[in-house]
Amino acid sequence: MKIGELASRTDVPTRTIRFWEGEGLLSAPARTASGYRDYDDHAADRIAFIRQSQTAGLTLAQIRQILDVADDGTPPCAHVTDAVAERLAEVDARIAELRATRRHLQSLADRAAAQDPAACEGYCSIIQPG
Repeated sequence: MKIGELASRTDVPTRTIRFWEGEGLLSAPARTASGYRDYDDHAADRIAFIRQSQTAGLTLAQIRQILDVADDGTPPCAHVTDAVAERLAEVDARIAELRATRRHLQSLADRAAAQDPAACEGYCSIIQPG
């Protein structure tokens, strides 16, 4: 199938398909006599896997590693387990960071609510209390 048909079938833009091919996530397809890319059904399955992996928050580098393991004939589940655990730790750290930011913003909001705007000094005494 040509790239446009693959794009329609997978709901992935042709530009993204070309990018993934250039990044090594998709193998270079066969070419027709006129030079058009000619993808097989396996490409659609691979694209679905890439999209699902991205939805899980995996990076293209992690996805490439998983695909490389699978392409070598080794079941990639152990590698996927590690990648998911790594991503989960990153998300947990980001949540902790966002909670700390929220606490700080709430304290600034409380300070702003208690301050008379006419008493503002310097750049802003809400952010830089005297």
